[in-house]
Amino acid sequence: MTADLFGTPEPVREEPRVFTVSELTRSVRAVLEDHVGVVWVEGEISNYRKQASGHQYFTLKDAQSQLPCVWFARQGFRLKQIPLADGMQVQVRGAMTVYEARGQYQLNVQFAQAGGAGLLQAKFEALKRKLEAEGLFDPARKRPLPRFPVSIGIVTSPTGAALRDMLNILARRAPWARVVIGPARVQGDGAAAEIAAAVEAFNRFESVGLPPVDVIVVARGGGSAEDLWAFNEEIVARAIAASMIPVVSAVGHEIDFSIADFAADLRAPTPSAAAELIVPDTQTLLRRVAQLGAQALRIASGMVGRERARLDFLARSALFREPRARLAESSQRADSAAEALRRALRNKLDAARQRLAAAFAALRHHRPDQLLAMRRHLFEAVRLRLAERTQHALLQRRTRFERATQVFRLLAPDATLARGYSITMKPGGTVVRSANELRAGEAITTRFRDGSVQSRVEDAAPPP
Repeated sequence: MTADLFGTPEPVREEPRVFTVSELTRSVRAVLEDHVGVVWVEGEISNYRKQASGHQYFTLKDAQSQLPCVWFARQGFRLKQIPLADGMQVQVRGAMTVYEARGQYQLNVQFAQAGGAGLLQAKFEALKRKLEAEGLFDPARKRPLPRFPVSIGIVTSPTGAALRDMLNILARRAPWARVVIGPARVQGDGAAAEIAAAVEAFNRFESVGLPPVDVIVVARGGGSAEDLWAFNEEIVARAIAASMIPVVSAVGHEIDFSIADFAADLRAPTPSAAAELIVPDTQTLLRRVAQLGAQALRIASGMVGRERARLDFLARSALFREPRARLAESSQRADSAAEALRRALRNKLDAARQRLAAAFAALRHHRPDQLLAMRRHLFEAVRLRLAERTQHALLQRRTRFERATQVFRLLAPDATLARGYSITMKPGGTVVRSANELRAGEAITTRFRDGSVQSRVEDAAPPP
């Protein structure tokens, strides 16, 4: 340590460290690999090339920047994954590193998939903002569901598990309800148009003379964002919003949200939950009816008891002691009224039980297994008729074949020879049909029924 003129010691200055290019590059690589690591990046492919070794090199770019990428053949590339090409929008996962030979940072790709999930989300948000601005999602326009729907329309795939689950729940909770299926594809091209058409068809039932439905359920089981996209189409949202019948949207799982959910009058987290939301439970209703009946009986009994006590009090009073007969008559009328009230309540309860029993009987009468048995008998009858017709047609064909065989036998050359005729042929096998076809000295063969004869023409007619 040295001192200046005033005696103040001066600190020793350390010489700065000087890196080599390789040392600095390795340091930068370590920082990138340790602090950035594995990331997902989305962009457009450019400058794509694939080497004979299987390694793939390309640049991932957006409007402002670009990122060099390399996908080594040993780093998880498989033929089943998407083939890369210039202009593709992709999402890639890889580790950030530095290619030390060039001092260039790059992404070592481990996996790639087609881009577009972000585009779908952007499309979803754009349509949501548009329809929301038009008021299609306004809570004020949403209608309450009927408390006891008699007829329920379901728009879904007739072969999906969601429909089976809903039918099982509806049959258990509300056997009186009539279910009408509006079949529609629920994913793929054209699915949105079919869903919208089914909703509109339910709204036209009355105009074509069909019993109307009280509520419509638009349903589909779970799936990917692409699978559920039909319910994010504008045509479906507008059909739901325009429906005169309340609509319940039950698409996917609880975490899935679609445009149809916002346009509907009620969103159910799953199709099964929709079935439980739109109808009350029969057993709960029966218990409630019994509770109300018992409560009414208690209230009526209390009122009768209070009035009887009042009459007894008045009857014992001096003021009404003399007209005891009138008091007795009033008491009798009160007893009669109480009995009539009990009978009326019992009759109402019995009527309610009979209606429920009739509904259960009607459900048993229209059970699918009975209808299936009837259809099976019908199919068996059709199969028998078809077998009989096939047998008859086969017999006709066999008869015609036998007749044709007989005709062929009569017209066959052997049959003609058997009747005494012969066939003359030239050496090449050509049949001689006229004497003018022969030349003197020409060898001929004459075929009879029991053999043939070789001969030579000695005299022949002159050629034509």
